[in-house]
Amino acid sequence: LIGSAAAFAPVQQGRVNTAIAGDARSPDGLGVDPGPLDLFDPLGLVEDADSFPRRRAVEIKHGRIAMAAFIGMMVQELGITFPGSLDLAGDVPFSSVLDDGMGFAALAKVPTFGLAQIALFGFLAETVAMPAGEYTGGPQNLPGGYDGSPPFIPGGYPNQIEDVDARDRALNVEIQNGRGAMLGVFGCMCHSMLDSCDHHFFYPITHN
Repeated sequence: LIGSAAAFAPVQQGRVNTAIAGDARSPDGLGVDPGPLDLFDPLGLVEDADSFPRRRAVEIKHGRIAMAAFIGMMVQELGITFPGSLDLAGDVPFSSVLDDGMGFAALAKVPTFGLAQIALFGFLAETVAMPAGEYTGGPQNLPGGYDGSPPFIPGGYPNQIEDVDARDRALNVEIQNGRGAMLGVFGCMCHSMLDSCDHHFFYPITHN
């Protein structure tokens, strides 16, 4: 969360030539909230110019994971799950993962071998597919982009946005949605620990 907060307010150092770089408060021209938060860095962490590219990359990556996680939590609580079971023996059906609640309670339902697979996937993602030390990359060398490792791991999405204004708007939308998703997932997991709420974060949807 500290890394995300720092990325709200960058320093005076250009890194990527963007159309909104006129706001000299942002080194990559991204991440300034168009709403009331504007430039938000209460801890002053952004003054460390050397660490800014890492903080931005970390924020974007965490935001992407949180967006996928939030959608995943919502879809599962709506009763949409994979068929079959989490284990080869068929003792832990996917549909039973939320029997005791979301978040930490659901994680406790995953068999040990499944947790090991998740950890292995994360390790490969952080070291091969999306290296933790790669802060910019892709065809346009943008924050949150990765060069990939062809032919198995593509570098960047096809049909890159070439128009600078449209590209910057899309990048800012991703950053803002990622920030909202990080807060949303944290709220879901906290809510899942409240017995009085019957562990249903999407209760108005699932019980009406």
